[in-house]
Amino acid sequence: MKKDFARTLALLRQEKGVSQREAAGALGISQALLSHYENGVREPGLQFVRKACDYYHVSADFMLGRSLDRDGVTIRAEELYDASEDKDRTLRGSVMATLQKKLLVNSVSLLFDLLGKLGSREAVMAAADYLGAGVYTLFRTLYLASPDGREDMFNVPTGHFHAGVVTADLICSEAEYSDALAAHTKGKGTYPPMGHEALAAGYPSAYQSLYQVVHGVGDRIERQMESRHPKEKSKEKSKKK
Repeated sequence: MKKDFARTLALLRQEKGVSQREAAGALGISQALLSHYENGVREPGLQFVRKACDYYHVSADFMLGRSLDRDGVTIRAEELYDASEDKDRTLRGSVMATLQKKLLVNSVSLLFDLLGKLGSREAVMAAADYLGAGVYTLFRTLYLASPDGREDMFNVPTGHFHAGVVTADLICSEAEYSDALAAHTKGKGTYPPMGHEALAAGYPSAYQSLYQVVHGVGDRIERQMESRHPKEKSKEKSKKK
C-alpha cells in the first residue's frame, strides 16, 4: 500500500500540472519531504494524507490504492464481478483461489474484448497461444505432482517439456503477438480507447481486476529487483532526492 500511495501521489501532482515546490507549499511541507513521500522513502502521517486528498480532490481509498474510483468506491473480494460461465460456483476450501481465479478471468476477458475491437485475428490467436502455453505448463506441473499423474496424458515428451519447449513456444507466441500489433499499427489500424478513464468507464468491474493484476505483478517484480540489487536501488533513490 506504501508504494500505491507514493505512485498515486506523484501521478496526481503531474496530472494537476504543478511542480513539487508548488504542491509542497500548498500542502504545508518542504519540497524535500514531498519528494520522499512521492518516492516511497518515507511514510506520511494521517494529517498529510487528509491534506493531499483535499488538495487533489480524491478519496483516501483512491490515494491508498484501495479503489479505482476517485470517490472511494471499493469492491470486496466476494463482490468482484466474474465473467466466467461458472461465476456462481465456489472453489471449495479456498477463498484465495476463488479471488485469484476471478481476477485473472476478468482480466483476460477484458483483454480479449479489446483485441476483438482491434480486429486483428493474428493478435487474438497469438494472445491465446501465449496464455494457453502458460496454462498448459501450470496444469501439467500440478497434474504430474499428484499421485494420479501420468506422463502418457501429454503428447509433448517429458524430456522436451523439462528442456523448456513449452517456454520456447510461449516466447514465440509473445513475438508473434508483438508482430501482429506492429503490423496493425503500420497498416494504420485503429485502437480502442485505453486510457484510465476510458477503461474504467467501459469496463467498470473488469478493469478493477486488471488494475489489481497489473499493479500486483509490478509490485512483485519491484520487490524481487530490490532483493537482488539493493545497492542499485539505494543509488536510484539517492539520485531522486
